[in-house]
Amino acid sequence: MTLGERIKYLREKNGYAQKFIAEKIGVKNNTLSSYESDKRQPDYDTLQKIADFFEVSTDYLLGRTNEPSPTYKASNDESDGLAFIDGEGPITEEEKEYLKESLELFRRMKAKKKE
Repeated sequence: MTLGERIKYLREKNGYAQKFIAEKIGVKNNTLSSYESDKRQPDYDTLQKIADFFEVSTDYLLGRTNEPSPTYKASNDESDGLAFIDGEGPITEEEKEYLKESLELFRRMKAKKKE
């Protein structure tokens, strides 16, 4: 599938009108139509917006993989810098706290080894 075909496939699969997607990614309806018909290619920022909207990787959109979802996804709160391997859904607050505590313990143990 081409980039345009993948965009159109995702849009139709999710039941969205072109106008709705165009508004969400900040382009005109005819621009999105041109992307879907492979008459134009989105710039990097727009490609990323499309990928983010449909929750797929840019590699999937570009045809570099047939796996729509990225292997790694950011946690709910991207400001904390945590990431996780997709599989069990979004990381919970309890899991975040456990990971932070585990990391602190690991760093303390590592620092003691250096002493």
